[in-house]
Amino acid sequence: MLLLMPVLLPGSCNFESNTCGYTSDADFMTVNEDQEDYIGSGADPQQEIIGVLLSPRLEHGEWSCLRLVYQITEPGSLEVLQRTEGNSFDRPLWSSRLPSDSWVVSSIDLQNNTEPYRVVIEGKPGSSKGSSVAIFEIHISPGYCLECDFEESHLCGYNNQWNANVNWYVGGGGVQVLHNAMPNDHTYNNGSGHFMYVDSIYGKTFKEVAKLVSPMTQVPMSGCLSFQYQRSEIGNLFSVFTRDQLGQYQELWRAGLENQNDWTEIPGEWIPVQVDLKAPYSVVFEVAFNSPRGGRVALDDISFSSQFCTTDTEPTFDPSIANCDFESGFCLYTQEQAKESPWRRVSVKPNIFRNGDHTTGAGSFLLAHSRLGPRSGYVSRLISPTLAGNMKYCLTFYFSLRGFNQTDQALAVYLLHANGSQEKIWTQAERSRGIWIAADVTFQTSQSAKVVFVSTCRSFWDCGSVALDDISVSLGDCLLSSLLPGRCDFEAGLCGYTQDKKSDAADWERRRGATPTSYTGPRGDHTAGLGYYLHLEASPMLPGQNARLMSRTVRGTRGRHCVSFFYHMYGSGTGQLNVRINKYGKEELLWQRSGEQSIAWLKAQVEYQCHSQHQIVFEAIRGSSIRSDIAIDDVILEGGPCDNHTTG
Repeated sequence: MLLLMPVLLPGSCNFESNTCGYTSDADFMTVNEDQEDYIGSGADPQQEIIGVLLSPRLEHGEWSCLRLVYQITEPGSLEVLQRTEGNSFDRPLWSSRLPSDSWVVSSIDLQNNTEPYRVVIEGKPGSSKGSSVAIFEIHISPGYCLECDFEESHLCGYNNQWNANVNWYVGGGGVQVLHNAMPNDHTYNNGSGHFMYVDSIYGKTFKEVAKLVSPMTQVPMSGCLSFQYQRSEIGNLFSVFTRDQLGQYQELWRAGLENQNDWTEIPGEWIPVQVDLKAPYSVVFEVAFNSPRGGRVALDDISFSSQFCTTDTEPTFDPSIANCDFESGFCLYTQEQAKESPWRRVSVKPNIFRNGDHTTGAGSFLLAHSRLGPRSGYVSRLISPTLAGNMKYCLTFYFSLRGFNQTDQALAVYLLHANGSQEKIWTQAERSRGIWIAADVTFQTSQSAKVVFVSTCRSFWDCGSVALDDISVSLGDCLLSSLLPGRCDFEAGLCGYTQDKKSDAADWERRRGATPTSYTGPRGDHTAGLGYYLHLEASPMLPGQNARLMSRTVRGTRGRHCVSFFYHMYGSGTGQLNVRINKYGKEELLWQRSGEQSIAWLKAQVEYQCHSQHQIVFEAIRGSSIRSDIAIDDVILEGGPCDNHTTG
């Protein structure tokens, strides 16, 4: 039987005879020489070289898998992104900074897309001599990266976690192993096809485990995982696990004991398996032997379908039903008002409640306050809609405490299970700071449950007020959340923003906590309360001096763009905050505020149109006195019109 050649989609290239329509993006081929931190008059400035390779226009309506064969020598980085018309920034798909002595294969899922797009490959070699980033081949094939028949040398990006004795090996191809007859493969049912296998004849101890690990899925996907396997003996354990991005394992399936007779009476029979899978995960095929004659386990034809294996499988649950910013009411949250002191929805004007609300600075939030109730001791419970069981969730919310002497019970979060039992999953440990503080908690429940926010007060003297805002629930682990392109909260740095050292008199400072000058500036950042923000410190500056912050290059589109951010302008001598657009050195004013605005963080959104590449500039100008601090946080640059949550 002839082996079929793999199907390759447009965008695939081995670069042997031509570039297959791939072109270098000259606009992003940059050398950054604006560095002043080198020593010696004859030294060269530090250079940063960025190479951007653009694929031809691709129209892949169905799910496909991109496999990249590459090498990074010495320090350097390689990133794969997706560019869609109308979006200001490319969407990251995959990245690596790991150097290697030879070529490496990486697998990247490309979701089905109704719009044409381009694949963007961005390479950045390090500053040391000899550093380079190279691409050898790009393969785009139909289907999911999890799928593999093991007929190609790259093994679909599956990785064998090597140990000294027990490992997965490639079988078939007409090669037989000494003292152990190999089966026909499942794909072609002959001795020329390939499969993976583990054999006990190489094992030395019972503790050795062979692991074959699939590529990590880059995007959420759910459906049916199918594969074929066979076992020649029963002296082994064959299991399939999922492994998340934190390295946590969960068993999906294990070969049972009910089919033992089939393996001995009908040797060489391939057994099909189907198991439901919810990702993003990698899949781990694991074999361990409990006997020196543990036999052999073979694996072939791994496939995936977006339809679940059985019709009664619970569909993917959308946890966004528990999201609420309380701008238009309580959403789907409820409370037992007859028995308890209620949470009240409060709408404030800036400077009335120091924080303002968290969403916009001038909107609504929930407030529980003992001194507003009929008795000194109270309990306030806020109950979420029901969340489905057998899933891992990330709960995030913002809270603020004022006046509590004892904060251990000021706010706690429980899971109320379907059977009536309660489980505490989070408790407040911060002192009463009077600022919005971010909280997140990862939890998993085997049965359906509701999230309950509980505020408790024992006596009049211990009581205070607790505020709650911007509750969000998503699938997965909170530690895996990451900022989307074009967004910056300044927690890990400047996100590609740069100080304009040629056109200003000072720098924006990255700061956490309160500013050093009293009666001016914020008491904490907007993102988490305890994190970082950018700030113009007025004390060392003269009136009228400025600080300018420039975004990285934004790609122009035909539609509208939106700049949204939070700003803080509080102080008797506050100056001016400008947002400008810079197009090839020519600037245009988009937005401006002057003088004291609020004691709270306020949200601003600005729409504009620009067809060409440009930068966004944040300019803060020092006012008449040292009490003129200006701060910004949580900047978002994106394509499309702004939403309705705006204050300025």
